[in-house]
Amino acid sequence: MDEERVARVRAAGAEHARVETAGDLAATMATLVADPVYEFHPVGRVLRGREGVERYYVHLMKHFLPNVESAEVVDEWCNENALNQEYDVMIRVDGVIERHRLTGILVVGDELLKGERIYGSERILRLMLGEELFDALEPL
Repeated sequence: MDEERVARVRAAGAEHARVETAGDLAATMATLVADPVYEFHPVGRVLRGREGVERYYVHLMKHFLPNVESAEVVDEWCNENALNQEYDVMIRVDGVIERHRLTGILVVGDELLKGERIYGSERILRLMLGEELFDALEPL
């Protein structure tokens, strides 16, 4: 295993997570390649292209992240191609706190993220994307 490459992948993923949770849209988009691909599992849907991914992050930062009560890292794995982060997320929805398990696999190209594979329940994915964008996702 190329430990230097693994360190670069880990750093790219950590920077992406940092600016995303800080709600910095421009910095988050700057961590991505020109044509990112986001897959959502197990619902089997995909979001392709910069415009759609930006719509996702606008919704996430405006409507989802402000309602997150806590997000605890369960585990993390990294190799030369991707950083896998598993979280327990507590989010307030209509005054009720819901617990969800999410796994995000950040796929890294040369230096920037090529996209992400996100695993979670349909409920949490709809909350993250918003109903309109979720319904517009393409099948995988």
